[in-house]
Amino acid sequence: MRTNVGVLCTPGRWGTSMKPRRAVKAASVALAALAGAQMLGACASTQLAAAAVTSRNRITISNLTAQVANLNTAYTADKKKKIQPQRPVGQETQQVLSWLLLFQVYDQMASQHNISVSHSELQAAQTQYQSQAEQSHVSLVQYWSAGGALPPSLLPELYRAGAIETALATKLNGGTRPTSTAEQQAVQLKLTRQQCLAAKSLNINVNPQYGVYNYNGFSVVMAPSTLAADPTPSPAPSALRRTPPC
Repeated sequence: MRTNVGVLCTPGRWGTSMKPRRAVKAASVALAALAGAQMLGACASTQLAAAAVTSRNRITISNLTAQVANLNTAYTADKKKKIQPQRPVGQETQQVLSWLLLFQVYDQMASQHNISVSHSELQAAQTQYQSQAEQSHVSLVQYWSAGGALPPSLLPELYRAGAIETALATKLNGGTRPTSTAEQQAVQLKLTRQQCLAAKSLNINVNPQYGVYNYNGFSVVMAPSTLAADPTPSPAPSALRRTPPC
């Protein structure tokens, strides 16, 4: 029976080069050019090894590859239990990279609002997610791998993001947890704006081979094809937004 589960170099745009400062004497020009070439080579090699670069950190290709492998291992285990992935198959790289960037966005929100989470708050977040999984009659790992394309190795990051969101929601609601529907809706709008501002401040740059960052869904998607004769439909959403709306 099939089970359905709900659920660094200076940061800049890819291809940006660094030019050595002009010197007065010919010897200085030569030295500056040599130094500039070395710096450019180092920067290029760094960005070539990066899946994405933000003002907080860079996500290496090796890390992304390892996390995608972890997700695929979870998918294999899920399928043995007749649990099918609920996210589009074949886009695992973009899905995992989206999570890695989203966790940086939450860390940025925590930094911007002076939020630090305690061990008990992390445990509370884990307990909440565990409860959601039990309601769907699956394990926590199955719930988030099949339902959210989240590698099991990133579950601790998920707990931290959940604890940050809870703390920030309380802060945005005047220091109390939002309980009524009206409060929850109002706080959700505020949270979305803060998430947008945090993502904007990170200056997110995705390696083009993996796609582009879509601020509408805070996710990485394949860029729409620019070839008029390309018959392959693009997986990117029609409402792709490459610049923050906030």
